[in-house]
Amino acid sequence: MIRLRRRVLVAVAFVGCLVVAREGWAGMPTDLLRVQIDRAVKTLEEPDLKKEGKSRERRAAVRKIAEDIFDFTETAKRSLGPHWQSRSPAERKEFVDLFANLLERSYLSKIELYSGEKIAYLGDTIEGDQATVRTRIVTKHGTEIPVDYKMYKHGDRWLVYDVIIEGVSLIANYRTQFNKIIQTSSYQELVRKMKTKQAEFSDDKHRTSSNPLERG
Repeated sequence: MIRLRRRVLVAVAFVGCLVVAREGWAGMPTDLLRVQIDRAVKTLEEPDLKKEGKSRERRAAVRKIAEDIFDFTETAKRSLGPHWQSRSPAERKEFVDLFANLLERSYLSKIELYSGEKIAYLGDTIEGDQATVRTRIVTKHGTEIPVDYKMYKHGDRWLVYDVIIEGVSLIANYRTQFNKIIQTSSYQELVRKMKTKQAEFSDDKHRTSSNPLERG
């Protein structure tokens, strides 16, 4: 239950960062997150997308926005850690594609569970082209969950590459899983597991496991 709750919180946290892609990129990272939050809520509350049987459309809409604001390549690279350097260009591209699908399966598909949680903005810290935006998710019961967004500036765009919930980094969590599989087996086994899970997701064979790579 704790891990399922965390996965739902990650989905809610995405609400705060995905909407940045809808309008201009000028301004501080916090301003971008705060000003555009209503657009995400409107998307999630769109009557047509809330209808039964519209889960694929909801995920597709969220994925489209995610690809504009979330740097999947940077997140994948950091999640793979030192193993990234030994990968060929073709392997890196394949891994990024698989990783993006893994995020969709594990987190973005849960974004439809958003139920009106509020996001309080506590400010940001900017050092050169790096920024951390500090927020709190406020539940309907008044519980506050700290959520930090790690961003970097690419040209005139601020891109999210990590989300930290209650002190737990999305990247660190995946890096631990990936490293364990590679060290106990091989990089090829990691890719095999990710491909297997991707195929299961495509066939709508959803799992309740908190670990998106286990039992593969």
